[in-house]
Amino acid sequence: MTQSVRGATVGGGEAGGRGAGAGGRPPMTGPSARLYLTEPARGLLDLAALPLAAGWLASAPRGDGHGVLVLPGLLASDMSTGLLRRYVRWLGYDVHGWQLGRNVGPTSTVLDELPRALADLAASSGGPVSIIGWSLGGIYARELARDHPELVRQAITLGSPFALTDPRQSRAQGTYQRSSHRHAAAARLPTRDQLARPIDVPSTAVYSRQDGIVSWQTCIEQETALHENVEVRCGHLGFGVDPATLWLIADRLAVPSGERRPFRPPALLRALYPGSR
Repeated sequence: MTQSVRGATVGGGEAGGRGAGAGGRPPMTGPSARLYLTEPARGLLDLAALPLAAGWLASAPRGDGHGVLVLPGLLASDMSTGLLRRYVRWLGYDVHGWQLGRNVGPTSTVLDELPRALADLAASSGGPVSIIGWSLGGIYARELARDHPELVRQAITLGSPFALTDPRQSRAQGTYQRSSHRHAAAARLPTRDQLARPIDVPSTAVYSRQDGIVSWQTCIEQETALHENVEVRCGHLGFGVDPATLWLIADRLAVPSGERRPFRPPALLRALYPGSR
């Protein structure tokens, strides 16, 4: 459950489905310098857009009360997902953060405590849990779903490079490696090929071609009856506050348990989702 495992890479599968590049193959380089350097400013713009979007966000589908576990990205904590969790809670879900402090990668504590947190939330909320993971948190989400499918209702990943095949595809690689001495032993971690394999629960991969941290092609996979890729327009640092992403999350969480319904945004919001049908 890591963005960078065994040889500083993750993934290994060939990205495909709607939105894949030529041949479906991710490039062997990361996002452009322009996208990378403007990430903070674009994240602030996404946050500033929230009041303007309050009206239609308030009309999003409401929840049924099931448990939702939200996992932060690399070097982030529950503080980074605070607004996202507040919105999901307002929609009517039993929302929990990961409560493990700053995410420095797959430490032994993370590997031990996340399955317990998932099981506890499933027990307290009365059924399988939806997991939302931002960046590295999304890779954790997929591995939790892979290992404990009976406890997971669906997984939603936000800019998560689970199909990364080369360290150059991520501008966070150096940051990740500086914490590698704190990570669990390699024997406890999945290989890049294992991380790229599909999971057996419904999943939605949210990605953006404006991502300045990871190549967007590493955040998607071949679409199937269980998996869908949905494109938005925010930067990597904006996924947790981007109005279009928040609406998408509300829509996905509202799909009844055991049912798979393709994402179809309302006509008035369709322009927010490039390639939407």
